[in-house]
Amino acid sequence: MFNIAYCSDKYQYTMGKSFYDSGMKDQIAVFNLFYRKAPENNNWAVVSGTDEVIEMIGNLGNMDPEFFEKFLPGAEYAEYREYLSSMKFTGNVYAMREGEIAFPNEPIIIVEGPLIEAQVLETPMLCIMNHQMAVATKASRVCRATNRPVSEFGSRRAHGPWAAVYGAKAAIIAGCSATSNIMTGAMYDYGSTGTMAHSYVTAFGSSVDGEYKAFDTYIKTHRGEPLILLIDTYDTLKCGVLNAIRSYRENGIGNDYEPGFGVRLDSGDLAYLSMECRRILDENGFTQCKIFATNSLDEYLITDLERQGACIDSYGVGDAIATSKAAPCFGNVYKLVQIDGEAVLKRSEDKIKLINPGFQITYRIMITDPQKGEIYKVDVTCLKGDELSRKIEAGDTFTVCDEQDRYKNKTFEAGSYTVLKLQHKVIENGSRCVPVHTLAEKKAYFNDTLMHFSPSERRLINPHYYKVDISDDLYNLKMGIINRIVQEIRNFSI
Repeated sequence: MFNIAYCSDKYQYTMGKSFYDSGMKDQIAVFNLFYRKAPENNNWAVVSGTDEVIEMIGNLGNMDPEFFEKFLPGAEYAEYREYLSSMKFTGNVYAMREGEIAFPNEPIIIVEGPLIEAQVLETPMLCIMNHQMAVATKASRVCRATNRPVSEFGSRRAHGPWAAVYGAKAAIIAGCSATSNIMTGAMYDYGSTGTMAHSYVTAFGSSVDGEYKAFDTYIKTHRGEPLILLIDTYDTLKCGVLNAIRSYRENGIGNDYEPGFGVRLDSGDLAYLSMECRRILDENGFTQCKIFATNSLDEYLITDLERQGACIDSYGVGDAIATSKAAPCFGNVYKLVQIDGEAVLKRSEDKIKLINPGFQITYRIMITDPQKGEIYKVDVTCLKGDELSRKIEAGDTFTVCDEQDRYKNKTFEAGSYTVLKLQHKVIENGSRCVPVHTLAEKKAYFNDTLMHFSPSERRLINPHYYKVDISDDLYNLKMGIINRIVQEIRNFSI
């Protein structure tokens, strides 16, 4: 049995042994999963993977002691192994919804529970979230490069079957219209798309007539379905598009074919070829025949194709999305922020690694603009129940200050704003406590959320950075801990 709850690092369990033996295992800990910087100079990242995290947490404690003996051998670990074999997660988990847009340092997942139970979740949780958020964030970039549909078909380039299935899911959440992966389609009741490869065409013989027979046979065996013919096996303009026209015409497929029909380009100068194909198709009366384009596309190539006026109706993108090719390693981390009610932090030698301590909650503040409608203005992370948190939840007037420049501030008057809480309780006392959303619902949630941000915040190049702040109480707590540690270090000697 491959139990992903144990797709972990050994040091999670060596630390656990110390917590177990020293009597610390039941101290109530709070861990935050968050990221420090979005990849590719993104303004934000797309949340995906929390459902798999919930499933993973539910599988904790489902292995026999013999499993643990493989990496924790010896008599001194015997009692600990027995404990681990039945150790279920009994705490609470708060998380952002899949399809949420998250900014740096905001808690995406908050784990509250006995220290040992929360600690061992770190590696499998990061494995799930880093993969899916890398793919989702890249997919959002690719899809924002065009107003036309983008399909994900990168399973053959994905880093294993698990990555292919869940990567396709993440891509759909973040904007892709479809996936070629049949497992993803079946698991999430979303369907999958696909027609033919070059091997299908060459199976009918390497000849112009063989290409026609391939197209004719495909149409006859798939009538009533969407039909897309791959036309670049030999020569796109001199035979491919002409054979497509001939086979469609002879099979009675025309502009009134309700399921839809088209041709696919997979090589060459896509801008030029698409424009020429559009001209030829239109001259032959196939004005409703769609043109699909593939061939190592990403957001930059798609943007350039659009700039050149390419006559492309839909794009297929593979490895750029499936592997998040330009930035394959997402930077989520999992840090202890509170233990037995005491806020803690990691200071480190690198300033960017300084974390926010304490049990936190993030509020997204929204206003209604007469011209633009409901728009998001600021995210502010507070200590749970602190002064600013109470004001926001009461709808009172409040002011938020820039963490890096406390003289920069913005005041929201009572009655001028509405509030969204970004973290929701998803596990209570070890059991799931939220409904399951369909993949279509997650996708719709992302699309709706995206539209509440300004166009300048959604652009790919040099986006306007959305305002993200922390409360005064959280800022003061963090600085107080740092100042105390610095003073202790100055006075420390052995």
